[in-house]
Amino acid sequence: MREGNARFVQNGAEHPNQDASRRQALAAAQHPFTTIFGCSDSRLAAEIIFDLGLGDAFVVRTAGQVVADAVLGTLEYSVEALNVPLIVILGHDSCGAVTATKGAVESGKLPRGFQRSLVERITPAVLEGQRTGSTTVNDMVVENVRLVAERILDQSQCIAAAVERGELAIVGLFYNLSDGKAELIYQHGDALAQG
Repeated sequence: MREGNARFVQNGAEHPNQDASRRQALAAAQHPFTTIFGCSDSRLAAEIIFDLGLGDAFVVRTAGQVVADAVLGTLEYSVEALNVPLIVILGHDSCGAVTATKGAVESGKLPRGFQRSLVERITPAVLEGQRTGSTTVNDMVVENVRLVAERILDQSQCIAAAVERGELAIVGLFYNLSDGKAELIYQHGDALAQG
């Protein structure tokens, strides 16, 4: 993934595994090497920014990487059924969901409808950021990535067990929209040392 991101940053993407033969090879089964849980932001297309192709990554997206039951179930499926050795939590600068949450915390006004649920789930990252003196949205995005990874480990026995067995690692990345670089900001699990 590092090499693919470097190619993307340098405008040298190879667009691997995107032809008819790859499509046919994947028709019966998939074997992705990673699961990417990223923000839904339209500028954060994981397969593009990591120069990946069909079948390379199992991708889950919600605004602000908000964890819900369906997300946990999807991540567990990727671990148990697809045997991915790596889960990537992908946040980015200027995140609209974190910006909205910061605004709601500061004003005391929560949005209406289901957007309120997003804000409520991101609020711990904003509060932790404020508590530690990190007051920018980007600092709070980093905190949110860390808390999301920890929430997944805390709430999913399946994922926590795979990490403990050394079969799975979880990393957090911070993506910069302007230069395209994805920076490692969090990691948990020994599976990274194995490959």
